[in-house]
Amino acid sequence: MIEIKDLTFGYKKNQNLFRELNLNLKAGSIYGLFGMNGAGKTTLLKHISGLLYPQEGECLIFEKDVKERLPEIMANIYIIPEEFVLPNIKISTFVDLHAPFYPRFSQEMFDKYLNEFEVSNGKSITKYSYGQKKKFLIAFGLATQTNVLLMDEPTNGLDIPSKSQFRRIMAAAATEDQCIVISTHQVRDLASIIDHIIVLDNGKIIFHKNIYDIGEKLAFGKLKEPSDQQVLYSEEVLGGKAAIYKNNGQDTAIDLELLFNAIIKNPQVINQAI
Repeated sequence: MIEIKDLTFGYKKNQNLFRELNLNLKAGSIYGLFGMNGAGKTTLLKHISGLLYPQEGECLIFEKDVKERLPEIMANIYIIPEEFVLPNIKISTFVDLHAPFYPRFSQEMFDKYLNEFEVSNGKSITKYSYGQKKKFLIAFGLATQTNVLLMDEPTNGLDIPSKSQFRRIMAAAATEDQCIVISTHQVRDLASIIDHIIVLDNGKIIFHKNIYDIGEKLAFGKLKEPSDQQVLYSEEVLGGKAAIYKNNGQDTAIDLELLFNAIIKNPQVINQAI
């Protein structure tokens, strides 16, 4: 569905952010896009959505170059940015103005998500808290039912109950014809909903694997010294070490934060183990 070919792009302060970047993303998947601050996560999402144009290479959706901004392609992309400014209008007015751009927008779904997020639909959007505004944007984005849904730090500003609501809603809302990309540095927030992990580091993709392969090849747990496990990465924690080691038939939960740290520290070792 999304194909990025030899994408090259840079800013004045970082002229070599992306150099011949290649990436393929398929429908029916929720991708977690991870990376340190400045790794290029937001810039990549902006290229996919057509908000930035590559200096070289191309970004294709349904084999159409996004930079051409064809109406049928733009109507099938929705991006929820990390930073936003919303107008001083009621939610109903916002829907009246923006929903017509998205042919598959569902008012019924939108109302359902607002209700699940416990966001009332009555006052001006600017009167809501930051977290409520974020939940409103998530609800609207899901209700557009676009084939490509991009989220940049969607859990920023959400309290713990709201993050649980977000995970529950996302798990139920994703469809087989959608490609969802969620960029975040709060990796634990996405543990239960993503099925692919992409890690960006200094403008390069250093890891791109699906959850099934990770769980099949790697095991996660707390080890005490000495250990006969083949440890690939470990961190000191209370009572021992949190470790990633080769899976010998164990069924362990994937610790995304530990995995991310391991990939950043030594991507070659982790990639070779999967």
